[in-house]
Amino acid sequence: MEILLYLGGILFMLVGLGVSIGLHEVGHLVPAKLFGVRVGQYMIGFGPRVWSKRFGETEYGFKALPLGGFISMSGMYPPSSKTGPAKGVFASLVQDARSANDETIADGDEKRVFYRLPVWKRIIVMLGGPVMNLLLAIFIFTLMASDIGVQQASTTVSSVSECMLPAGSTQQECTPADPASPAAAAGFEPGDVLVSLDGQSVQTFADASAIIQASPNEAIDVVVQRDDTEVLLSLTPEPAERAQLDANGQVVTDADGEPVTHTVGYAGITAQLEYVQQPIGTGTDLAMQQAGAVTSLIVHLPEKLWDVGTALFTDQERDPNGPLSVVGVGRIAGEVAAADASVLNRLVVLMNLLAALNIALFVFNLVPLLPLDGGHIVVALWDGIRRFWAKLTRRPEPRPVDATRLVPLTIVVAVLLIGMGALLLMADIFKPMRLFG
Repeated sequence: MEILLYLGGILFMLVGLGVSIGLHEVGHLVPAKLFGVRVGQYMIGFGPRVWSKRFGETEYGFKALPLGGFISMSGMYPPSSKTGPAKGVFASLVQDARSANDETIADGDEKRVFYRLPVWKRIIVMLGGPVMNLLLAIFIFTLMASDIGVQQASTTVSSVSECMLPAGSTQQECTPADPASPAAAAGFEPGDVLVSLDGQSVQTFADASAIIQASPNEAIDVVVQRDDTEVLLSLTPEPAERAQLDANGQVVTDADGEPVTHTVGYAGITAQLEYVQQPIGTGTDLAMQQAGAVTSLIVHLPEKLWDVGTALFTDQERDPNGPLSVVGVGRIAGEVAAADASVLNRLVVLMNLLAALNIALFVFNLVPLLPLDGGHIVVALWDGIRRFWAKLTRRPEPRPVDATRLVPLTIVVAVLLIGMGALLLMADIFKPMRLFG
């Protein structure tokens, strides 16, 4: 059964990835067609064609390697001028790219080409793909946060520690010599619902924790609801040393870099988690937070990849916040699906993983380098700047930007992307990250 659940998690992510790629390309396809551009192909995957069918002028289909997708638009770049044979490797690459581009411009459709669109339309077409991934991520996060809810500690007691274990001890079980925990001594039981502490009603477990932590060695009255009856308990929290946190939840350190500690009260109760539905805008907030995290990862990508390579060839552990390949994401999805947790908890984690994957597609595709969507947006913006400057200075309108000249740089970027993918793939096969040990 466990292996079936594991495979089910992988299948969930594969289907989710396919849908994400498909919607990404739809984001390019729809505005391109609305703006009159001839689209010859809409394909999910790369490599040999598995299945395709033509509807109108566009061929829709799937290819063998589901690692991306593309649409083939007529005239992505201006047609090449008639020149002699290319000299040099880079010149040959440029000429080959121009020839391939020219072949997309069908007779009679010379005006239905991408490069003739106004700059703003070209930007919309290229932004359409990443924006679709962003919208899908927002939809998933909103479904999680506002429909299912976000897990929060409730006022219901989940478990009660039996004893006080020595600080820094590796001991896992209580012995007769260990003193009872304050909660056990007070008579707390799992299932108790906290009503009030020290005369103050509590609405959340955080409210109760604040009162307990502020009362070391002080007896406080606690009212709990147990089996429809309110029970009065007397709790005396034990003093415990804890690291002091700032407003952002970070550990405060002194001038020597050592953590600053303070004494707080400890009771020994754990709250039961429950799903609490959030306002409708929470999904968008979560998507933006994830986008910030992915942006930070991309900014530090060379360093992160170096760490992955180091971990792959040494005994060093992989950074749990580092990049993953599709194989790594599938492994984690399988582990989540087979985990010993409720179906709802596993589904929420899988949905969160799929939403995060779409945020990664959104941010990564906006990197301003060809062949990524961000590179095409930069080309369109540069074309617009040149046209605006010519108009401002009353000069003749310049020819459209010939992005085929950037083919050598595009190939370098593509090779780096392939190398990055190969490194991450090897790491996820031979030194995978695991959620559960």
